[in-house]
Amino acid sequence: MQTNKKVNIFALEIWDDEGAKCTFYTVKYDNAITNETDLFFEKYDAIPAYKEANQELLSHIIYAIGDDHGAVDELFNRDENEVKGLPVQGKRTVENITYHFPEFPLRLYALKITNNIVILFNGGIKDGPTNQKSSLHLEWRAACEFAKRIDEAIRDDSIIVDEKNRKLTNYDGSNEIIL
Repeated sequence: MQTNKKVNIFALEIWDDEGAKCTFYTVKYDNAITNETDLFFEKYDAIPAYKEANQELLSHIIYAIGDDHGAVDELFNRDENEVKGLPVQGKRTVENITYHFPEFPLRLYALKITNNIVILFNGGIKDGPTNQKSSLHLEWRAACEFAKRIDEAIRDDSIIVDEKNRKLTNYDGSNEIIL
C-alpha cells in the first residue's frame, strides 16, 4: 500500500458559513457527488451504534466552534501530524463551558487555517491506539495529504486567506478553488 500518493484533484468549498465565529470549508474530489465531510456525517448517522456520537460531534462543530468560540486552540488540541482530530482531547474549559469527550468513538480530521476558518475532512472510528493502527488510517492519510497541498497553496499565494471576511479565495479573487 502506498500512503504518500498524491491526492487526486479536489475542490475546496464552503461547508458551513452561518456560524457567528467560524467558516467551515470541506474538500470534494473532482467528479464526486458528495464532499468528504458530508460523507462522514451521513455514514455515521446511518449506523445506529454511532448515531448519537455523530450528532454530538456535529453539534460540537456547529455550535461550540462555529457559533460560540471559533477555532480556539483549546478546542483544537488533538495533534494528528498535518491535521487536528476532533473532538477536543481531555477536559477543556472555554468561557466557563467545559468540553469533555471521554473515550469518544469517532474522529473527524480538520485543518485550522485561522480561529475563524477551518477545513473539515473525513474521518472514522477510532478503534486503535494510533492512527497508523486504526481502521481510519486511510482517512487520516488522505486528510494529511489534503492539508499539505492546502498549506502549500496558501504559502505560494494560490489560495488567499481573507481573515476579515472569514473566507478563502483563489489567487485571482474567485471563490472557485481547485487543487
